[in-house]
Amino acid sequence: MHEWVTEDPEPGDDLVVAVEDLVRHVRRSSLAGGLSPATASALGRLGREGPQRLTDLARDEGVSQPNMTQLVNRMERDGTARRVADARDGRGVLVEVTAHGRAVLRQRRAERAEALARLIDALDEPERRAVETALPALARVIRDRGTPGT
Repeated sequence: MHEWVTEDPEPGDDLVVAVEDLVRHVRRSSLAGGLSPATASALGRLGREGPQRLTDLARDEGVSQPNMTQLVNRMERDGTARRVADARDGRGVLVEVTAHGRAVLRQRRAERAEALARLIDALDEPERRAVETALPALARVIRDRGTPGT
C-alpha cells in the first residue's frame, strides 16, 4: 500500500489548480471535428498565426518533426489542413488551414465560449466582474511576452 505524502501548498498553488481546472473544463467542452488535443493545438496555431513550415510548427508545438509530419498527414486526410508551396521560397512547403478546418475551429471556439459563459453565469456579480477583468489582462500579458518563460 502506498502512502501519499502531501506537501504544504506553495503560494499560488490554488490559482494554478484553478487555471488547470478551467483549461481542462473548456477543452473538454469542444467536440467539433473530433480532434485530438495535439491536432486541435496545431490547427488552432495555424488558424491564429497563418501558414507555417512544418519544422516551425513542430518546434512551436513542442513535438518532433516526424510526429508533426504524421499529424499533418492526418489533418490532410481529415481535410482540415493542406500543404502548399511557399510563395517566398519555391522549394519550401507551408502547412495551412483549409476552409473546412476554419469551420471546425469556429465551431470549437463557439463551444468553448458557451462553456465559459455557463461558468461565468454561475458567478455572483463581483466575481463575474473580476473574471472579466482578469482573464483579458492575463491574455494580454501572454501575448506581450510571446514565448513561455520570458
